Amino acid sequence: SDAGSSVDEMEFNWDEYLEDTGATAAPHGSFKHVDTSLQNGFAPGMKLEVAVKSDQNTYWVATIITTCGQLLLLRYDGYGEDRKADFWCDIMTADLHPIGWCEQNKKILKVPEGIKDKIPDQEEFLQRVLKGACSAPTNLLEGLHRGKNPLDLIAPGSRLELQNIRDSLEAWIVTVVENVGGRLKLRYEGLEDSDKFDQWLFYLDPFLHQVGWAAQHGYSLQPPLAIRSLRSEADWQEILKKVKEEEEESSVPTDLFKDKPVIGVHSFSEGMKLEAVDPMAPFVISPATVLKVFNDKYFMIEIDDLRPDRPTSQSYICHVNSAGIFPVQWSLKNGLNLSPPPGYPGQDFDWADYLKQCGAEAAPQSCFPSLTSDHGFKENMKLEAVNPVDPEEVCIATVTKLKDSYLWLQLEGSKKPVPDCIVSVESMNIFPVGWCETNGYQLRPPRKAIVNKQKKIAVVQPEKQILSSRTVHDGLKNQELNSSDSVVINGKYCCPKIYFNHRCFSGPYLNKGRIAELPQSVGPGNCVLVLKEVLTLLINAAYKPSRVLRELQLDEEAAWHGHGETLKAKYKGKSYRATVEVVRTADRVADFCRKTCIKLECCPNLFGPQMVLDKCSENCSVLTKTKYTHYYGKRKNKRIGRPPGGHSNLEVAMKKPNKRRKRRKHFFVHKKKRSSTSVDNTPAGSPQGSGAEEEDDQDESELSHSLAQDRDKRKRKLRTFSFSDDENKPPSPKDIKMEVAEKLQLDSNPLEWSVADVVRFLKSTDCAPLARIFLDQEIDGQALLLLTLPTVQECMDLKLGPAIKLCHHIERVKLAFYQQFAN
Repeated sequence: SDAGSSVDEMEFNWDEYLEDTGATAAPHGSFKHVDTSLQNGFAPGMKLEVAVKSDQNTYWVATIITTCGQLLLLRYDGYGEDRKADFWCDIMTADLHPIGWCEQNKKILKVPEGIKDKIPDQEEFLQRVLKGACSAPTNLLEGLHRGKNPLDLIAPGSRLELQNIRDSLEAWIVTVVENVGGRLKLRYEGLEDSDKFDQWLFYLDPFLHQVGWAAQHGYSLQPPLAIRSLRSEADWQEILKKVKEEEEESSVPTDLFKDKPVIGVHSFSEGMKLEAVDPMAPFVISPATVLKVFNDKYFMIEIDDLRPDRPTSQSYICHVNSAGIFPVQWSLKNGLNLSPPPGYPGQDFDWADYLKQCGAEAAPQSCFPSLTSDHGFKENMKLEAVNPVDPEEVCIATVTKLKDSYLWLQLEGSKKPVPDCIVSVESMNIFPVGWCETNGYQLRPPRKAIVNKQKKIAVVQPEKQILSSRTVHDGLKNQELNSSDSVVINGKYCCPKIYFNHRCFSGPYLNKGRIAELPQSVGPGNCVLVLKEVLTLLINAAYKPSRVLRELQLDEEAAWHGHGETLKAKYKGKSYRATVEVVRTADRVADFCRKTCIKLECCPNLFGPQMVLDKCSENCSVLTKTKYTHYYGKRKNKRIGRPPGGHSNLEVAMKKPNKRRKRRKHFFVHKKKRSSTSVDNTPAGSPQGSGAEEEDDQDESELSHSLAQDRDKRKRKLRTFSFSDDENKPPSPKDIKMEVAEKLQLDSNPLEWSVADVVRFLKSTDCAPLARIFLDQEIDGQALLLLTLPTVQECMDLKLGPAIKLCHHIERVKLAFYQQFAN
């Protein structure tokens, strides 16, 4: 940026900043309060009644597999462990109801066609699956709260009660001024025109409650001493009366606070000494005293000050799980500096002498919460954190030190420099990388922000149009986009947790031992950031990270349906980079994970949004690294359409290419041949060997087999095919009867065809080998009807002959559409 430009004008980019600083982001799973805030009130295992898409007049019971914002991943009961039947629903638009709704409203519960054979007795089946089942909450499926994230119900104007943690155990009404991802800006009732005493608190803060809490627990409603003198007692009583009258319209649902930490019973006594961090200035650890015990849950501590004319008392209310309180000698045992009380004689503070001088006893170890080091944070990790001096600011923070459950954070970019602040790993004032951006809040960038830097990556981004259904939908102005096309849901994170299922088959590329050391899960969070973290962990868990990076990287001529992310790998002292495509939306995460697993030739369940608790549905436990070729041969034709040289856009040192026998060029989508790289194509432990000849032979064999099947099909004059009934997709073109040279007769409207339907159609023609392109580029029926010869040639990189053959079939579909369905 120009020398004169200000920090605020600069566009900060987390990815570039992490790359330039060589730092890593703190794992999303370490921020439990953020995880809780993303929950939508629905939980995996809940059941509901869902309209059957092939017959909108009937319904069937479905189970929630996972949730993400206002999206639910569902599976009709009866499909068992078959994940292929899973489908996403938008709560706002889908026909969803709680269990029992059909009976109450005289609607029909009917087994979907796809599983009719599995359920001979519908009534007996329903009695069995619904026994003891948990229904999805009615209030989240119907009425004003439908589809809303519970967090969004805390809207500006909502009222809550806030305990005063500074001077006495009382509470007062506060109004929500702003809600930023669950972080609330609160204003005391009665100070509508002044923001001087505003506070920022996360909605799960133990001292924040719904209206009525104080009366229910025997506490008085009194304005804090700091503001009490601003109005007369009569005014405060009038304000209280007004609040009670408006309680119903400004109240927040009680179940919002069900995930708040439960406050336990403490065992502190007045006069006990301890070490403490002042939450309003958490920069040093100081000696402190239990000043007052209110009851079995709350007590007040005061930071010690020995000066006779001390300015103010630094006291605040605590409970047994309060952060920043430690037993005597904790600092010494952890090699930390303990700041002596102001007025203490001498520089060397000694607890034994100090306790003797004060005639006090140290609070026993049993009074304090247990500390843990199992949290995922490491030194030099980056995150976002609230500036304790100015809570309006959320800054970039770096972990400079760790001790048990505590972090020392250096805040970058704060308006006024502050020392490293001490926070608990469970603090609700720290957030994962990207939290501010996804919640529309200004993150304070570092003073020397890295902006709009040209990345030095040897990658040529494709300039061709992306031929996906998202693109061609724009050409059908009268058609609506699917609800799953939304990128961000209500401005919030939209990626569910990604679980590493350590027991699953790891394949030839990934080291089983390193996989076992990976965390149990990553996320939830921003889709791009979470998936980037997952892929980075996989690359680092490989026998040869460079090979896995090559397998994952984005083909130069492939369609970019998602988001290109730069990933790095190190192997044998060399650094490698490549651009890898990740998806942006929650509804595509499960499919992305599964396809990536297949690409890496490991179990499709090795990682993804579902946890494998006991036995893997793929029965992968029977596999070994020498059996993976047979295992995957049934699931994909990996080599069809892929060049023998593999990927070519890695930034690596150049070596003389090996001589390879010449092979004819396929007419599938392929990459332009470029110089070969120094990447060793064979993972350790792989049975493939190192030569490319075997790969080429396998390609030719699979290609010959595919073309032979096509020749057999062309010999038949009349062909028929039917599609398996899949209740979670739009109606399929069933029993389409085709004749090679005669007009096409369709049984369903091509505008309603899904991508899978288009692929099935193509596989019934002599253009079957091209079906993979349509699958990769997500061409559905609407997109199919917009294709022309120039578009096919340019975007699919086909020669004229195959392009004409393909367009012949497309024109037949168009003709049938106009004749049968256009009116």
